[in-house]
Amino acid sequence: MGKPFQFAVGVMALALLAGCTGYRPPPPAFHEALYQPYLIGAGDQLRITVLGQGELTNSYSVDQSGNVAFPIVGSVPARGRTAAQIEKTIAQKLRGGYLRDPDVTVEVAQYRPIFVMGEVGEPGQYSFVPGMTVQKAIAVGGGFTPRAEQANVDVTREINGEVMTGRVFISDPLMPGDTIYVRERLF
Repeated sequence: MGKPFQFAVGVMALALLAGCTGYRPPPPAFHEALYQPYLIGAGDQLRITVLGQGELTNSYSVDQSGNVAFPIVGSVPARGRTAAQIEKTIAQKLRGGYLRDPDVTVEVAQYRPIFVMGEVGEPGQYSFVPGMTVQKAIAVGGGFTPRAEQANVDVTREINGEVMTGRVFISDPLMPGDTIYVRERLF
């Protein structure tokens, strides 16, 4: 146990420490998802309008199985689809013996919530609003605690059915359904 061994252990400890506290960028798909059309998911609330059909126009929730229970036509798959794709599916089902030429519009009335955890004043579930950043989500969650690592956080996001976690800066944008975890700083 000479000085070379102690030096090697010290270098490895510093490398490990630097790896734990340093910024590790998320996989490319993590940010690419921000620039793709929004995919509907469980927990989203949709405003579905059928022109001239007031009894069908309403807000509908996407259930845990990823479907919307729509009057007359029944269950409509929604998870992983865009609003435009859902519009086409509903119109097609309504054409099947119910309406001659339905004009259907689907828009997100309320996005699924985000979750803020870790070193924040009030961890919990919060409403997502378009344009929300990590910093804004932390502010909604009561701000940082005195022990919080404030430079970057871990965000968990589902992309194409795969759950990914990446370390991002607090200025990064969020998506509906994201989970933000604020780590405790080491020093």
